[in-house]
Amino acid sequence: MAHDAFPPPVGPEPLRRNAMDRFIESIEWIAAASVGIVAANIFISVLLRYFFSVSIPDSYDFGRMLLGILIFWGIAATSYRGTHITVDLVWDLAGPRAKRLIDIFATLVLLFVVAVQTIMLFDKVVTTKIQNILTYDLQLPTWPFFAIAWLGDVSAVILISVRTFRLIFYPERIAEQYSLEPKE
Repeated sequence: MAHDAFPPPVGPEPLRRNAMDRFIESIEWIAAASVGIVAANIFISVLLRYFFSVSIPDSYDFGRMLLGILIFWGIAATSYRGTHITVDLVWDLAGPRAKRLIDIFATLVLLFVVAVQTIMLFDKVVTTKIQNILTYDLQLPTWPFFAIAWLGDVSAVILISVRTFRLIFYPERIAEQYSLEPKE
């Protein structure tokens, strides 16, 4: 029997991914890795404390700062897809054109809020570096953790800007990739 007896499976054509889609995917991976690191920190800390009466130096500080990183990179990941918590009471009743206008307006408001938040977080990074704030046990500087969180916020601004651009000029690219409508 020849090797060509079974044709390759035919399925939907894979979506072509451009540089921005790869950037978005990398941000989602960073957010996912942050979740894993925070969970591992908590799990290992609890195990060591419970079974061996030992604690990881600066575990609390690391956990607190890693949680901040997780939050800001999570904002970046969810903001582009529009999968954050929303109230869709008016949106559900609106027609297609009104839904698109509501989406654009909501995304612009989100962009403004996250941009202001990014500016304020940058101020926190600079202030923390200038004040030389250190962790309690290991005396490590805390500003790099704040800087990584700030980069997550910068990524959120970039992704929300891309989402806004695509909502205005290429709404089908948003709808086809991340539709939240149930499939029947």
